[in-house]
Amino acid sequence: MPAGAAGDRLDDYLALAEELAEASAPIIRKWFRSGAEVEDKADASPVTQADREAEAAMRGIIAASFPEHGIIGEEHGTEGGEADYVWVLDPIDGTKRFVAGQPWFGTLIALTHLGRPILGVIDIPLLAQRWVGAEGRPSLLRSEGGTSEVRTRSCASLEAAILSSTSPDMFAGAATAAFDRLRGAVKYTLYGGDCFSYGTLASGRLDLVVEAAMGVYDFMALVPVVEGAGGRITDWQGRPLTLASGDQVLAAGDPGLHAAAMARLAAD
Repeated sequence: MPAGAAGDRLDDYLALAEELAEASAPIIRKWFRSGAEVEDKADASPVTQADREAEAAMRGIIAASFPEHGIIGEEHGTEGGEADYVWVLDPIDGTKRFVAGQPWFGTLIALTHLGRPILGVIDIPLLAQRWVGAEGRPSLLRSEGGTSEVRTRSCASLEAAILSSTSPDMFAGAATAAFDRLRGAVKYTLYGGDCFSYGTLASGRLDLVVEAAMGVYDFMALVPVVEGAGGRITDWQGRPLTLASGDQVLAAGDPGLHAAAMARLAAD
């Protein structure tokens, strides 16, 4: 762990991150397929009582444990965003799937230090799978079968790669043309994974994930998981993802494949 980041407290922060996942999961399961009302936010994306309650529970735990830390949450906004350490929360990444009764949505939990993600959790509560990543450590998968280290797989070329993206509707304007160039070069493309795709990429099941129209709460937690499994995740220009990043994400299990995908996205 580099000096000046989480230091000796990284284990404490990781324990808290998993406590947050344990606290949010039963709330989410309680509301799953319950018929609860769904509201549309200003951007037309759905939100449910499960989103709000799960985030509120996590925020309460953080405030009690580390009151000096800031929090950015998708549903309840930013508090203490100027702090050195800021937690970034997405209680249900994939709310459309949650509403539709499909189980591979997830909870995203990240801790940033000076704007850079140093730990991340991808928790899939309905599938009892949780990926945990931290700077300088191998990424882990916790499941009913126990805990194991995960590694991305090698992939020599775009022609052999499996690409995933949540939806082609994420892309607009020049980004649509860029995505079309990339998906035309790969073996095949899958849609609909949300954060689950990044976990399966870290586990060596996918080769590329390319997305746009993302908020920081959508991608901060993904960075330590993907990188700790041997992959590379950046914006489309190859820049590190931070709290100041834009809305485009490119993740690859094989760092060489990342370069090839980035070149294809940039071609005109």
